[in-house]
Amino acid sequence: MRKLPTLRFLASRLWVFDPIFLLLLMAVAGVGLTTLYSAVGGGDGRFADQLRNFGMAFLVMWAVAQLSPRLLQRLALPVYGVALLLLVAVELFGDVRQGAQRWLDLGIVSLQPSELMKIAMPMMLAWYFYRREGALRWRDFLVAGVLLAVPFLLIVKQPDLGTALLVFGAGFFVIFFAGLSFGLLTPVVVLATALVVGVVAFEDTLCAPDTDWVVLHEYQKHRVCTLLDPSVDPLGRGFHTIQSSIAIGSGGVMGKGFMAGTQSQLDFVPERTTDFIFAVFAEEQGLVGAAVLLLLYMLLLIRGLMIAAMASSTFTRLLAAALSMVFFIYAFVNVGMVIGILPVVGVPLPLMSYGGTALITVGAAAGLLMTIYRHRLRRP
Repeated sequence: MRKLPTLRFLASRLWVFDPIFLLLLMAVAGVGLTTLYSAVGGGDGRFADQLRNFGMAFLVMWAVAQLSPRLLQRLALPVYGVALLLLVAVELFGDVRQGAQRWLDLGIVSLQPSELMKIAMPMMLAWYFYRREGALRWRDFLVAGVLLAVPFLLIVKQPDLGTALLVFGAGFFVIFFAGLSFGLLTPVVVLATALVVGVVAFEDTLCAPDTDWVVLHEYQKHRVCTLLDPSVDPLGRGFHTIQSSIAIGSGGVMGKGFMAGTQSQLDFVPERTTDFIFAVFAEEQGLVGAAVLLLLYMLLLIRGLMIAAMASSTFTRLLAAALSMVFFIYAFVNVGMVIGILPVVGVPLPLMSYGGTALITVGAAAGLLMTIYRHRLRRP
C-alpha cells in the first residue's frame, strides 16, 4: 500500500510540465532542428551539438520547474544582485572578443552575465511589485525604472545592444503589467516616433561618414543606416539584409523544398545557422511555412499569457506575463531584422538558432512558466 503514494510522488516530480506549452515548444524545436540540419548540409557536427544543447535545455527546464514560487521569491533579490555584480565585473575585468567586452573567464568556463540578467530582471521586478502590492505609488515605478536602467546601461556599454533590448523588454513588461499608466507611455511613444521620422527625413546628413551620433557606437550607427538603405554597401554592411531578403523572396508561397533552397545551400545567406536561420526556413517552406512558424510563436505567447492569468499570486502573474512577452520579443526582433524592417542586432530566433547559451536561457524561462502553471491553484 505504501508503494502507491511513493509512485505518485515520483510521478509528480518527473512530470512537471504544462502539456500544451510543452507540445508547442517541441513543435518549434522540431522545426528548428530540421531547418538546422538543412542549413549545415546534413553531415555537420553542429547538428549533433544542437541535439546536445536541446538536451541540456530540457534538463534545465525540468530542474527549474521543480522550484516552488515561494523559493523563487526568495531567490529573486540574490539572483539579481549576483547578476548585477557580474555585469560590473565584466566592465572591470571582462574578456574582449571581437571588439566587445561581454564575457568573464572563470577558468573552467567563460560566462556571459547578461544572459543571466534576462531571467534575473523579470524575477526581481515581479518580486518588487509583489512586495508593494496594494500600496503602489508613482515613486515605486521610478525605483523599478532605476532597477531596470542600471543593468540595461551596463549591457549597452559592453556593447551588446541586442541582449540589452531583451533585458529591457523583460523588465518593461513587468512594469507595464504592474499597472504603468498609458499616460506615462504616451510621451515616450511620441518621442520615439519623432526620432524615427527625424532619422528618415535627414538620412543623408545623419548617415554621412563624418557624422558622429554620440550616443551610439559607430557600428550601431551603420546598422541603422544600412536598414534605411542596404544598397549603399551591398557587399559589406548591407550584405546580410540583401541576401536574406532575396532568400525569403525566392521561396515564394510554397517554398523550394527541404534542402533545396539555392541561396542557403550555395552559402549566399550569411550566419544561416544562427541569426539568419529564418531566411533558410522561409526559402525552403515559403510563405505558408513561415506563417505556420509565426503562428506557433503566437500560440506560445497566448499560452504563456493564459498561464499568467491562472497564476496564484501577483509575483507569479507578473513573472509569467513578462516571460511570455520575452518569447514574443525574441521572435519579433529576429524576424524583423531578417526581413529588413529592424536593424541587425544579433538576436537569435528561439528554439531555431544554433547555440547553447540562448537555448539554456529559453529552457530556464520555460521552466519558470511550468512551475507557475503547476502551482496555479496554490498560494506560494
